[in-house]
Amino acid sequence: MINVAATPFAYTFDPAKTALIVIDMQRDFVEPGGFGETLGNDVSLLAAIVPTVRALLDWCRANGVLVVHTREAHRADLADCPEAKRLRGNPKLRIGDEGPMGRILIDGEPGNDIVAALAPTPGEIVIVKPGKGAFYATSLGEILRLKGITHLLFAGVTTEVCVQTTMREANDRGYECLLIEDATESYFPEFKRAAIEMIRAQGAIVGWTAPMAALRSATVVI
Repeated sequence: MINVAATPFAYTFDPAKTALIVIDMQRDFVEPGGFGETLGNDVSLLAAIVPTVRALLDWCRANGVLVVHTREAHRADLADCPEAKRLRGNPKLRIGDEGPMGRILIDGEPGNDIVAALAPTPGEIVIVKPGKGAFYATSLGEILRLKGITHLLFAGVTTEVCVQTTMREANDRGYECLLIEDATESYFPEFKRAAIEMIRAQGAIVGWTAPMAALRSATVVI
């Protein structure tokens, strides 16, 4: 068992029953020319967490934690993309449009790939999700159940949208969740701060939070 000095109180987990969920660290969101930039966002804010997410991946791989990656993606025919989602806002490019890295948020296009520094290793699970939450319309719940997972570590983007949505889905399903604070980010720093406060409020109502340093210095308990 590993004991992490987290907020609002210590988070203890068995690596053999724990999975790391890395949410949507895709070129479309993190690199210039992708969907995030077409929405008018500064993607460098998200790119800045790549080294920390990589350190977290390395730690989990070395400690026997199951690693799961997610990608937000739609079918080429957009049959799984509601018009309400595709037409919302006023981006330069919409989901399915041709961009500098291929069609925006379409499965199989270059921009939909996970950034190279965080690429899944052979055998790691990749969940392709059409919505914000990773449990919606995917096999994630069944995979975690079959592997006996009870605890989840979280990283990725954006904190207040896909990360927090998935944490809330997981919380409703009975998982104990820890968000690694410096391995997640938002295009809006104030949104990240608010999301973290919401997650850990009222005695970890959604989950715990801790910096990567706390995980590195975590103690082993019997």
